[in-house]
Amino acid sequence: MKIIKEGTKKYIIDEKRDLIIYKKIKLLEKKKINEQDKKLVKLMKTQLEGDWRKYLLVELNKLSKKYKA
Repeated sequence: MKIIKEGTKKYIIDEKRDLIIYKKIKLLEKKKINEQDKKLVKLMKTQLEGDWRKYLLVELNKLSKKYKA
């Protein structure tokens, strides 16, 4: 297992696929992409964190509030 640190965040790289995902995310973060794609890339990046459910809950709470679900 490899852990990559970025500031206070830690990304867990267990498999070769995780490293490929991380590298593609880093490339996309350097590109000029629209807001919807930025959110998607951010969500994908959180899946490499130890506590990946935290961000999912934040986004689900936003959507629930928006649509009063």
